[in-house]
Amino acid sequence: SAGSPTEGAGSGPGCRPGLLLWRNMKMVPLPNKAYGSFFEGDCYIVLNNKKTSNGFSTDLHYWIGRDSSQDEQGAAALYVTQLDDALGGSPVQHREVQGHESAAFKSYFKNGIIYKKGGVASGFKHVETNMYNIKRLLHVKGKKHVSATEVDLSWDSFNKGDVFLLDLGKVLIQWNGPECNVSEKTRGMVLARSIRDGERGGRAQIGIIDNEKDAPDLMQIMKAVLGERKGELRDAIPDAKADELQKANVRLYHVYEKDSDLVVQEIATRPLTQDLLHHEDCHILDQGGFKIFVWRGKDSSKEERKAAFSRAVGFIQAKGYPATTNVEVINDGAESAMFKQLFRSWSEKEETQGLGKTYNIGKIATVDQVKFDITELHARPELAAEQRMPDDASGKVEVWRIEDLHMVPVEPKTYGQFYGGDCYLVLYSYLKSGKLHYIIYMWQGRHASVDEITACAFNAVELDRKYGDEPVQVRVTMGKEPQHFLSIFKGNLIVYEGGTSRAQKSEPEPAIRLFQVRGTDEFNTKTIEVPARASSLNSNDVFLLKTNQVCYLWCGKGCSGDEREMAKNVGNIISKRDKQTILEGQEPSEFWVALGGKAPYASDKRFQERVVRYQPRLFECSNQTGRFIMTEVVGFGQDDLDEDDVMLLDTWEEIFLWVGKAANAYEKDESVSSAKEYLKTHPAGRDLATAIIMVKQGYEPLTFTGWFTAWDPYKWSVSKEKIMDLNNTSLNKRNANTSAPSQPSSGAERTSPAYNNNYSNNNSVPSQVANGNEAYSREVLINKTMDELPEGVDPTKKEYYLSDADFYDIFGRSKDEFYQMPKWKQQNEKKEHGLF
Repeated sequence: SAGSPTEGAGSGPGCRPGLLLWRNMKMVPLPNKAYGSFFEGDCYIVLNNKKTSNGFSTDLHYWIGRDSSQDEQGAAALYVTQLDDALGGSPVQHREVQGHESAAFKSYFKNGIIYKKGGVASGFKHVETNMYNIKRLLHVKGKKHVSATEVDLSWDSFNKGDVFLLDLGKVLIQWNGPECNVSEKTRGMVLARSIRDGERGGRAQIGIIDNEKDAPDLMQIMKAVLGERKGELRDAIPDAKADELQKANVRLYHVYEKDSDLVVQEIATRPLTQDLLHHEDCHILDQGGFKIFVWRGKDSSKEERKAAFSRAVGFIQAKGYPATTNVEVINDGAESAMFKQLFRSWSEKEETQGLGKTYNIGKIATVDQVKFDITELHARPELAAEQRMPDDASGKVEVWRIEDLHMVPVEPKTYGQFYGGDCYLVLYSYLKSGKLHYIIYMWQGRHASVDEITACAFNAVELDRKYGDEPVQVRVTMGKEPQHFLSIFKGNLIVYEGGTSRAQKSEPEPAIRLFQVRGTDEFNTKTIEVPARASSLNSNDVFLLKTNQVCYLWCGKGCSGDEREMAKNVGNIISKRDKQTILEGQEPSEFWVALGGKAPYASDKRFQERVVRYQPRLFECSNQTGRFIMTEVVGFGQDDLDEDDVMLLDTWEEIFLWVGKAANAYEKDESVSSAKEYLKTHPAGRDLATAIIMVKQGYEPLTFTGWFTAWDPYKWSVSKEKIMDLNNTSLNKRNANTSAPSQPSSGAERTSPAYNNNYSNNNSVPSQVANGNEAYSREVLINKTMDELPEGVDPTKKEYYLSDADFYDIFGRSKDEFYQMPKWKQQNEKKEHGLF
């Protein structure tokens, strides 16, 4: 709408969700259908608004084509500064270089990015008016985020490991290198369809060469365009990926000018803390040369703030990093989630705590415990995820202790009591949608032997197999028990520091024991044994002091009535002796004698400042190269969970490992050690005791699915579309005898079904159109009875016989998207359009 991005900024681009693009040098807005295509000779500005709980967050990217001029790059940087000012300094700014874009930038273009040769001035109008007069070769790279670069029309451009698209206007041939993996082939297909449906209005045919010997006709077309191939294909080009060790190497610098020289002063390395950032300064955070962050303090000078990008470029040159290094400029108070996650913790002023209470940093706050309404779990999956509760904890609990490396059942009346010298397996079963679901908790005592910890993991695998590889597996380290684990023991979870619950105890129980009780209800109460001395006390909690004569219930000044009630219940489990309630400051002398005398202890009210909930992050994991490599999926959804892989979802307080059905044995076996490696190498210095939870495809709990918007529980029951060779199609026969590929006619009313999406044979979709009949026009199929349909058409799948273009026009989505919807939804839409 606006000729300039700064025009009317108050109600303009910064105030609505979605993606906006402009191209240099006149800053002309791009039409929607040009999104994702970038001319290498130009620069672009991309503005992305995301809706958040507090309104909007804005990302401002300027993209530099590899053949763009210095003038254009300078103009783009200037426009970014103007836009940033117009939007009140709130956007996070990114400098993106062609081929080295950030994951956030790539995530905007789900179907992939295409780099076109030349510039807008030379090529744009030409392409628009001659949609089919095209002859180009695209080199497709990437498993998660795909980019396609226009390369020379020559066999010299090919290699064994990538996907190449020969685009001839009305014909697109996808050539899959012999060393490609399934994911790359699938992403190539998504891009090919995107070109067909977006640029060609559905009027183009796609052919696939997965094995050259099996596709002689398509190979003939390629040879007609590229000539005969001489010599061997080039070897695969390995993907350059930063490993976790590199990303973990964070360093913070103060960067400033002194006598016209740039001074770079190192302040700190990992783990970084928020107080290192000074509001009057500008800082550079260098993440191992993988990414550079520039943080602009709110009290820094205007000159310093304006020089942010040039400072970053100067820093990159001084460090000898590649000119393509990714740069992110952020403002004090508007930091990105990625930046915050490089710090040990991050607090925000005026942030909301829990489910709606606000606390200000610097003030002692009396924290009201918020009652958690368990009935909301299934209605609000995101709440289940945040509260880490897969259900209401009313399921069945079974507990085993590891003894002589085997599972020995624990006496049910002692359920909830865990000893630091033991390891336990807890099987939790619960009903969801009429089906049983399982969680296996592996509880590891601090003083258990290495053999017992190993046997615990081994027995968990056996138990997992017994229940059909369906259970979710959760590794729990002593003292770091997740909320659901507390809940299933109904407030009676007691953790003893040492010892064992076995019949033959090797050492006598201590005469005096002290337990700290924290929690207000049966969902959040935990009791932990602490050293029996006065310094262990805390005014905010209730403590149980067990002696041979009496059990004292010591109530700190800061505890609530609910906390005292929960402690009384626990006291009845810990000791059969008389209970004596004493208030802080009114203790009898015998109490202090039992603790070895009075001593100072924590008496300030517990200060619960809001630590920002980190945005969850999804990664595809691999350590088959010998180094631990993770590829992040930004702006992730359920579709990004790859059946061939193990994926890691980091929600900060928990690590989920999602195991795809087709993940190989090596990845499954190594996944837990990979998660531990991830925690160990995290730049923020993460807690190695963080719970690691393994979930299987198709058996995901609410605590996992709640982090995904619009999770479809039926998705995995519909087989994914298989990429099929199209080497025996009419396209090949039509072109087989030509020396150069003639452009096929545009009669797409009756396209051959071979060019339509072919689906694997299952209950939801037909395997292919019967007897090789062609697709039919909509008039032949809509509102027709079984007798009126053409011969061979399956009356329950009428929609499948439409051409791709008609299908998209009627349903507003492609066939593969349609068949991934729940069955009931498919039926409703078919009824609506007369195709039921």
